[in-house]
Amino acid sequence: MQTPQTGETAANLYETDFYAWTQQQSQLLRGQEWKHLDLPNLIEEIEALGRKERQELRNRLSILIAHLLKWEFQAAKRSRSWLNTIRIQRLDTWELLEENPSLQAYLQEILPKAYMKTIALAIGETNLPTKTFPSDCPYTLEQILSDRYYPGEATNIEY
Repeated sequence: MQTPQTGETAANLYETDFYAWTQQQSQLLRGQEWKHLDLPNLIEEIEALGRKERQELRNRLSILIAHLLKWEFQAAKRSRSWLNTIRIQRLDTWELLEENPSLQAYLQEILPKAYMKTIALAIGETNLPTKTFPSDCPYTLEQILSDRYYPGEATNIEY
């Protein structure tokens, strides 16, 4: 299908003006004009959306676990900023899981990959040697996501 404004096909529009392509495709979907849809690129974009959600979950876990490691291994430097980062990352992770319940099953699978990134983050932010940190994630998913768990703390935190 050619666009009235430019005479471009949907596939060409996808390459030259992504926003216009999205608008065109949504209009075609609303109008149930199935034969004019750019199916190969629509499929690619829908799959990419799913991958982005998984990547978002991995990134949130990496940041969260890095701050838990900092909390545990640099107890003397604990701050409200670290506490807030831990709290916000937990809230954002729970929100992401609430909006995408099927990602819950993916948590255990991504934990090792997230932890690899975590180590790089923790080393970069603490300047501690690599050997300081366990090679495998020292926390369970339940601990990581619990708003009551702070490594090295005997009781709940009330900052």
